[in-house]
Amino acid sequence: MAFQTALGRGPTIPCNPERVGLSSALPGADVIRYKFLFQPWLVALLVTLAQLSVAVFLLAPEGSFSFRYLSLVQHDSYWFTNILDRGYQTIVPPIDHKVMEVSNVAFFPGYPVLASVVQSVFRVESETALVIAAQIAAWGFWTYFFLFCQRWKLPGSLRFFGALAIAAHPAAFFLIAAYSESLFLMALLGFIYWSSAEGRIAKILAVLHGMFMSATRIVGVPCAAFPIVRDLFKKGWSTFRDPRRWLQNYGGSIAITILAIFGAISFFAYCQIRWGRWDLYMLTQAAGWNIEPDYLAVFRLSNYRWLLPALNDPTEMSQMSMTAGALLLVAIAIVELLPAIRRKTDWSTRIGFYFCGAVIYYISVSGVASLDMESMLRYEFCLHALIVLAFLHFLRQFRLPPVPVRALGIAAVVIACAVGLSVQGWYVWNFTRGNWVA
Repeated sequence: MAFQTALGRGPTIPCNPERVGLSSALPGADVIRYKFLFQPWLVALLVTLAQLSVAVFLLAPEGSFSFRYLSLVQHDSYWFTNILDRGYQTIVPPIDHKVMEVSNVAFFPGYPVLASVVQSVFRVESETALVIAAQIAAWGFWTYFFLFCQRWKLPGSLRFFGALAIAAHPAAFFLIAAYSESLFLMALLGFIYWSSAEGRIAKILAVLHGMFMSATRIVGVPCAAFPIVRDLFKKGWSTFRDPRRWLQNYGGSIAITILAIFGAISFFAYCQIRWGRWDLYMLTQAAGWNIEPDYLAVFRLSNYRWLLPALNDPTEMSQMSMTAGALLLVAIAIVELLPAIRRKTDWSTRIGFYFCGAVIYYISVSGVASLDMESMLRYEFCLHALIVLAFLHFLRQFRLPPVPVRALGIAAVVIACAVGLSVQGWYVWNFTRGNWVA
């Protein structure tokens, strides 16, 4: 008590709290510790480790830790392994069926490049490098999710239920599997985060994230237009109607967009220089996977499924996820475009998220329509993550509802997430045993 009294009088008794081990007695120490524990990168790490622990220790097949861990390498992961080990190899035109030893230019290079860096740093096998790279990217994705929550000053309850809503999606486990979903989402959220921030460093980081985004998935190319879309709605149509000031108003956004797509341009240029065909990726997809883009697929009612899919039928689940994605976009459009709601909410902040989500959905549906929507469950997860994040921003602008309404909403979210986690658990169990799920 004498020490605390002396401390309270000010600097009359000099003291180094760290030396005497009484830093916890300093005013504000608990607040500092609290803030540290809830840093976005730390919470993101805990979420990633939780996903990994459930998949490896609870759902993976019996065996050693390394066997369980590498059970997250399945299906498309082997193609990435082949690219990592051999580089891109193909004949021209590509072989007309799936043979990775002959034609493997069917995947963008962003994820193999990251895995190559991990392999060089940690000196591990290719499959291990791919899993570690995906999980590092998953950590980055969750970090940006919580950074957005911090930027928007969301309450803890919204952060918790938002993260739960994303993690409970049946395809959320692909964040920690040896697939490119986590890297694409990390790069996309990082691109959105930094391109909407001020300062030169932020713009440089936005360009770097954008390059990785467009080098990881072809849908990253149109998503690179996010800064332009954001500025169009932020600055209003009055500035757009004056062509003489376009460079002044949109020059920075256009520059970021152009630089961001250099990831994809570099890949196309590499294909042109090496094989004389810049579109070899598309040719390989068409030849080996029979992908024939149908850009009117989203407008064909016959493509939508309204029956509850069988749990052991991944194709039906992917078909239903197309319907769920469309309903999600329609619901968001209704809520955001109602004039009474639009005047009360900062919808221009969210329009970029909706734009990227709609682009991902449209291109994904167009690409897999010829395959009966195969893998759409996995592609729809990217839309889901963006919509959840935007919806959290939407909710923050309303007053706290009455207790009964809150209780009803929490109960609905908990039930939906419990169902989603259950389905996801079934898929992880099958995926880690080599079965196709999405």
